[in-house]
Amino acid sequence: MVRLLQIEFIKLWNNRASKILIVSYFLILTSIALIAAIKFDIGPVKFHLADIGIFNFPYIWHFNTYVTAFFKLFLAIVIVSMMANEYSNKTIKQNLIDGLSKKEFILSKFLTVISFAFISTVFVFVVSLILGLVYSDYNEISIIFSDLEFVAAFFFKLVGFFSFCLFLGILVKRSAFALGFLILWQILEGIIRGLLRWKVFDGPTTETVMGFFPLQSMYNLIKEPATRLEAVQTVADQVGESIALNYRVHWYEILIVLGWTAIFIYLSYALLKKRDL
Repeated sequence: MVRLLQIEFIKLWNNRASKILIVSYFLILTSIALIAAIKFDIGPVKFHLADIGIFNFPYIWHFNTYVTAFFKLFLAIVIVSMMANEYSNKTIKQNLIDGLSKKEFILSKFLTVISFAFISTVFVFVVSLILGLVYSDYNEISIIFSDLEFVAAFFFKLVGFFSFCLFLGILVKRSAFALGFLILWQILEGIIRGLLRWKVFDGPTTETVMGFFPLQSMYNLIKEPATRLEAVQTVADQVGESIALNYRVHWYEILIVLGWTAIFIYLSYALLKKRDL
């Protein structure tokens, strides 16, 4: 497995575009720390973003994993390009000639997907921990390491999403078309949601059904954290509104994403096995 990973990372690091995207991705994740420095001081209006509690433990695990998940498109481009380059540079054929089986080839790509997801998760964990230790009002160990389920959900979310991108890269063979298909699929899920609400189910039932679709199931792993913020809850209480949403990460949501991950990897292998290279 180590050999397969080494082969993939050598390919990626020798590709200038992939190298730039990977470095840019981690620089953007690091830039989250700059949010803490945002201050507004205009006359009587004084506002420091860190003071509203977004970096408090354990809320920071929820907030940072939700926000950083939007930047996964950078690595999605790397993954679909990784497959497109295999076809355009004919390295996939050369790898097979050199003795790599198609199963090992797919395994090497999946290991790369897992590595990207794992490194991203560790990176977000470390950045969040540092920000929390600096800005959080709560520094008890039991509070610091509660709600780490969001960090785990972040990992599974990336693995599922990158596996989908890997499948699209093998299916379409062209980076631009694969990314275009990804966007179209997102639009398609939105259209299906609208049709279900309009013609078939009520709102809650529609959301339950949509939770079985690939992109929506990945999104559901980490719900939006804004309404969970203490400042928002306080304002809602003052105006007589009650916000009682379930923000937890549920085991069945993880199972759905793992199911889609297995399907995408299997379809990638089946497609490669059937295709004449």
